Amino acid sequence: MRMAEWIALPQLALQPLPDRLVGIAADGAPVTHPQFRQQVLGWQQAFARAPGNDWALYFDDTLTFAAALLGAWHAGKRVFLGGDNLPATLDALRPQVHGFAGDLPATDFPLQADAEPAADLVLQPLDVAELELVVFTSGSTGAPTAIHKRLRQLTAEVDALQAAFGAQLDGAQVHGTVSHQHIYGLLFRVLWPLAAGRVIQPRRFFHEDLVTALAQHDALLVATPAHLKRLPEQLDWPSLGGRLRAVFSSGGPLPSDAALQARALLGVAPTEVFGSSETGGIAWRQWSAEQPQWHPLPGVEWTIQDGALAVRSPHLADADWWQTQDRVQADTGNSFRLLGRADRIVKIEERRVSLDALEQQLRAHPDVQDVRVLVLPGAREQLAAVVVPAPAGATQWTDLQRRQQAQRLSAHLASSHDAVTRPRRWRFVDELPFNAQGKTTAAALAALFRPLMPVAQWQQRDAQAATLHLPLEADLIAFDGHFPQAKILPGVVQLDWAIHYGREVFAMPPRFARMDALKFQHVARPGDVLQLTLGWDAEKSVMSFRYVSDHGVHASGRVVFADA
Repeated sequence: MRMAEWIALPQLALQPLPDRLVGIAADGAPVTHPQFRQQVLGWQQAFARAPGNDWALYFDDTLTFAAALLGAWHAGKRVFLGGDNLPATLDALRPQVHGFAGDLPATDFPLQADAEPAADLVLQPLDVAELELVVFTSGSTGAPTAIHKRLRQLTAEVDALQAAFGAQLDGAQVHGTVSHQHIYGLLFRVLWPLAAGRVIQPRRFFHEDLVTALAQHDALLVATPAHLKRLPEQLDWPSLGGRLRAVFSSGGPLPSDAALQARALLGVAPTEVFGSSETGGIAWRQWSAEQPQWHPLPGVEWTIQDGALAVRSPHLADADWWQTQDRVQADTGNSFRLLGRADRIVKIEERRVSLDALEQQLRAHPDVQDVRVLVLPGAREQLAAVVVPAPAGATQWTDLQRRQQAQRLSAHLASSHDAVTRPRRWRFVDELPFNAQGKTTAAALAALFRPLMPVAQWQQRDAQAATLHLPLEADLIAFDGHFPQAKILPGVVQLDWAIHYGREVFAMPPRFARMDALKFQHVARPGDVLQLTLGWDAEKSVMSFRYVSDHGVHASGRVVFADA
């Protein structure tokens, strides 16, 4: 396909270009540049009549959003972008803006574009120094921070993206799983494609229909780690047949296993982009190898100050150095490696969350005396909360009481935090765990959520016999310290588990008497799936047990019980 002419953002809608496609409408019809420009004119005329300078936009359809955004700018408006249209988000926006446009409640009287703009309407180039966009660091914390972006900054970032990646993307349609309401989606799915003349697909895709969409044309995919980590292996990825030119990921760290799996399924090494709402794009890396280093985007300077990354670029509001909270280590050439955050702002499923803000909101609940919020690692990172209730007495609660209290506190957060950015796991304690120095450590909090027992998968259970499978996850507390270099499941733990599960299924006397014929033949390690077979001889009060796996017999024996 012939390379489209590059048009700088300030000139995007000045003149109709009949040979230029902008996108594909929801009904599948192509949207030409003259058609798109007419939409821009309709929005410009509507915004020009509208009172006030500050307006908030929210649209599901990307092309309609793009037309409204350009129309508002051509009318001289400052545009606010909420990350969603949840009630709490709109409540926070209302005092800051004069009105709304888009897919919003009728009670907000959203502005409508003029259906028939004046034929003699002439647009002037956008003023990159004066026009503004306001985005927010988070739509899910208690107090999102407004970030003001001049059009100059956005133009510079679009130019940097084209310089870094544009040569490989000529003729590719733009597909995305991310929202254009966030700065990443805005740049990659709206502004950059408009300037480069790439066809925009106006909706976000789900995994089930993504393969079909990507296989129809040369394409690029704008995604996030949350989506790339969940690519279903059973879909017909080979049908893409090399049409996928590039896969971009941003919004949070892309785990190496997810990156390499995405490369295997999609046939393209993901390109990960690092930055923030405040800084704009900073650097990129391509997962053609495991743990690649980061390379600065064109025009971005970086240095290390007090162990953390500092940047300077045209994407920033001024020419000063911006100090981040990202710990960094210099690598070969002009590259670096990230070592993690130095503050309590975390990202869960590419959503930025302040742990401090969550704790503050929970402490405001009358049932909470104290609380700590933490991130539990794993294939899917989760937020967790350790709560000291008011009044105390959590140790006496039933499981039902704990579940009900967790539901109440989660509902307390729901007005400003969606399900992803609320704690998914809860622990209720009479006091927070302290170390010898009187400090509550992250390790001590995390230990409260680690499993004591594996998740039992029962295969058979009756009065005389039972069989169950026990997957040995690496985070079982039973593996701690045994041994640091090569974890194995202690024999005493295997005996304890056998008795525990035996008491769940058999009517056994309360007192342990003795063990007979106890044998330990093979070690059990993390990742093993043990089959535990139990037998009960009621006449002799003897329980037999046997652990086996693909490695053979691990342990066996008999335990004798007696009445108290």
